[in-house]
Amino acid sequence: MNPDEEVQARIHLVFQKFRDIRSARGVMCYLREAHLPLPVRPLHGPAPHEVIWQDARASSVRDILQNPAYAGAYVYGRKVKDPTKRRPGAPGSGHVRQPVDKWEICLHNVYPAYIRWEEFLANQAQLRANQLNYREELHGVPRKGQALLQGIVRCGYCGAFLHLRYSGPHGDFPVYVCNNDQRQFGGKRCQEVRAIALDTQIAQRFLAALHPDQLTLALAALAQLEQEEQAERKQWELRVERVRYEAKRAERQYQVVEPENRLVARSLERQWEEKLRAVEAVEKEYQTWRSARLAPITEADRVSILAVGRDLPLLWQAETTTNADRKQMLHLLIRDVIVDGKRAHGQVWVQVNWQTGAYEEFCYKRSVRSYEASADVETLEQRIRELNAAQLIDAQLAERLNAEGYRTARLHRPFTGGTVWLLREKWGIPTVKINGTEHNPAQWEDGSYSVHGAATHLGVNPSTIHHWLKVGKLTGHQLAKGMPWKIDVTDEDVIQLQEWLRRARR
Repeated sequence: MNPDEEVQARIHLVFQKFRDIRSARGVMCYLREAHLPLPVRPLHGPAPHEVIWQDARASSVRDILQNPAYAGAYVYGRKVKDPTKRRPGAPGSGHVRQPVDKWEICLHNVYPAYIRWEEFLANQAQLRANQLNYREELHGVPRKGQALLQGIVRCGYCGAFLHLRYSGPHGDFPVYVCNNDQRQFGGKRCQEVRAIALDTQIAQRFLAALHPDQLTLALAALAQLEQEEQAERKQWELRVERVRYEAKRAERQYQVVEPENRLVARSLERQWEEKLRAVEAVEKEYQTWRSARLAPITEADRVSILAVGRDLPLLWQAETTTNADRKQMLHLLIRDVIVDGKRAHGQVWVQVNWQTGAYEEFCYKRSVRSYEASADVETLEQRIRELNAAQLIDAQLAERLNAEGYRTARLHRPFTGGTVWLLREKWGIPTVKINGTEHNPAQWEDGSYSVHGAATHLGVNPSTIHHWLKVGKLTGHQLAKGMPWKIDVTDEDVIQLQEWLRRARR
């Protein structure tokens, strides 16, 4: 273990942030945003090799996470040479990293350790799981895409992981697709499931599972905020302390040089000035960091944070919560999700396997292209027949269906009178008439005429009455589409239409 306190604190910080972020690149982004460089010891030139500080890189973070010495172990055989992977002109190429169980020598408790060996093994497993490889069942790091279950949703028919594709005119509708049989054996796709509907169902159950522990989670989040603030402040204090020490050391070196030895004095003076400029730059960065951080958490802030933490659905839907954050939360509780869109008619069967080993099964209605594929088509038809038999016209029938929770098959929208009329025509359900099953009278009780009544009164065919209604020579109305006409025929209309007929017959 390096005796430098700042080096130790920075290595501890890398492991701590990896426990939270679970991604080497995520740790690198955090260190760069916080302006915290990493210690590096370049093995160039004669020993001893000094520690220098460089901006964090993903490769540097991975080197720290994959180095067993930080777990106190001495190992041999981490890499072997593979001649088939050597590149021409690169003598150092061709090295292949070996898994832990194939290391030739592994001695524990040789060095002071930053982490336990079990945590080191868990870190290696997490780094491997961060690689996206469906064939090896590696779901990769949560990314920013819309589909929340990418990498953890399986096909209930063949067991393979479902891939993701985007459909729609603008390519913004994610769909989970199982093409394992098609890719391997030239068969057909197992199934396709729309991601938005499935993600919504899973998110509801995820939030419901966390509901009893909302207060505990809020308190843990508040404690974590305070710990992160203290850890970052400690890192900056150590960094400022280092550059101040180096400036003081350069000053002492300059003070002890003989004034007559101007060759050495000028060099030491230049080094001292460089160290002073470094102190000024680091202190300025420290002040910038402090101004960018939140003010100290007050009691009112604690109450507000706890209030937000208790409302997990609000936090889940917040604009500041990214899809990558939502995916990472889901992965903490859910191991995988199995779906089958063919097991139940018009429904998607789902099994959620939680990290605790428990599982949950449920079904939800899927979007379909026709009512024949709908899950409740028989119930809907039966209900429409019952309401039709109760003498409800199409508009009234649609209102009743909407009130009872029925929705259209494809777009899940409320019913309208026109939609009900189309379904009645499709299923052969008769129109509800204002006079029941009797023939339309020549004249209704309110004095208006039916089509046949108006035709007899004016001495024309019923088709002529329909034409006059269409072109506006007569006015009338229907209570609903398919209902009998009620036509208003005044004495003035009779005179004008008869005059028009005489001119037309000349």
